[in-house]
Amino acid sequence: MTVAPAPRANALPTFRWVVCGLLFFATTINYVDRQVLGILAVPLQKELGWSESEYGYIITAFQAAYALGMLLCGRLLDRIGTRTGYAIGVAWWSLAAMAHGAMNSALGFGAARFALGLGEASNFPAAIKTTAEWFPPRERAFATGLLNSGTNIGAVLAPLLVPVIALRWGWRWAFYLTGAAGFVWIALWLLVYRKPDRAREPALFGSPVPTTAEESPVDWRTLLRMKETWGLGLGRFCADPIWWFYLYWTPKFLDARHGVTLAQLAAPLVSIYLASDVGSIAGGYLSSALIRRGMPAIKARKCVMLGAAFCVTPIIFATVIPSLWATVAIVALAASAHQGWSANIFTLVSDIYPQRAVATMVGISGFFGAIGGMIFAAVTGLVLQRTGLYWPMFLVAGMAYFVALANVHWATRGRITPADAH
Repeated sequence: MTVAPAPRANALPTFRWVVCGLLFFATTINYVDRQVLGILAVPLQKELGWSESEYGYIITAFQAAYALGMLLCGRLLDRIGTRTGYAIGVAWWSLAAMAHGAMNSALGFGAARFALGLGEASNFPAAIKTTAEWFPPRERAFATGLLNSGTNIGAVLAPLLVPVIALRWGWRWAFYLTGAAGFVWIALWLLVYRKPDRAREPALFGSPVPTTAEESPVDWRTLLRMKETWGLGLGRFCADPIWWFYLYWTPKFLDARHGVTLAQLAAPLVSIYLASDVGSIAGGYLSSALIRRGMPAIKARKCVMLGAAFCVTPIIFATVIPSLWATVAIVALAASAHQGWSANIFTLVSDIYPQRAVATMVGISGFFGAIGGMIFAAVTGLVLQRTGLYWPMFLVAGMAYFVALANVHWATRGRITPADAH
């Protein structure tokens, strides 16, 4: 493969948005690949004879691997760099996604799902580290919001593409073709991406040129001694499960509350995820705008996160709203606010930690979020099995972001403790 030359200094402001575009497409592919199984769950259960509990174990295998992968992938990326590390991660999860098509049992699907979770965990540590490498603080949240909007585009594309492929060529080809898309991305990434040369344009990136010693990874013990690590981790522990709740239970809730069938589900879900795109981009743009007006970066992120927390609050009333589209609107507002929140809590990592620790720290905080998601999913299943009531989960969803922000604010108020000080 021909290696592209490093971009000229005067081309860097434009080139970094090309990089952001690649991050967006990787995130889109990530979410398409993880959703194929859910879309095909009903025909697969009928053909392969899974029980409900076996399907639950398959989903749990992904979540457990995702939590573990967040720790391992973040550390690996800080050691080997984003260009190579990101390509390895996408190759891993693409092969795992394609492997689903060769499976014939619940155990086989569980193994493929575990491998998929390990690989897909690399996406956000790699993407946030790349953003920290290429964007100055005043632009990072906006860039993060753009790449994070790929989650919602993937959530929209999967239900549009997967049924068409499965009906035309069979369910196995749905896994093969969506998984193969990752290799197209890898070719583009290796052809285009280079780490920027900060020695040529240090002012452009908002930080001095790192020395060789400063480029070595920060160890976990150092990061775990920092209160900022625990504050961001607990923030994601509280807030991340709510997004997973929307992904996994919104279709079931709309069916239970408003009788929305599978054939009628596309329009409500597309509306929710398109609104989430707006929230992701707007959340990043708003904090960047506040920074340009002179507000300190960390304060700007937290101000936008506070606004997002208030926007989520009406979700408490989702179970008592009589109109389907009013319900969709309130869920869309909450999902949109979550994505605006995510754009800023991701960016806080690159605001606080040196570049050599960013992927590791995104992985640690993602581990907290994945564990929270596993616990909340288990509790949700038990509550619905025993009571059939959704309002307890929506009540938690409406309040979780204030608890999350309290943890973040506790950890980031006053003087930030540099990682190098430990």
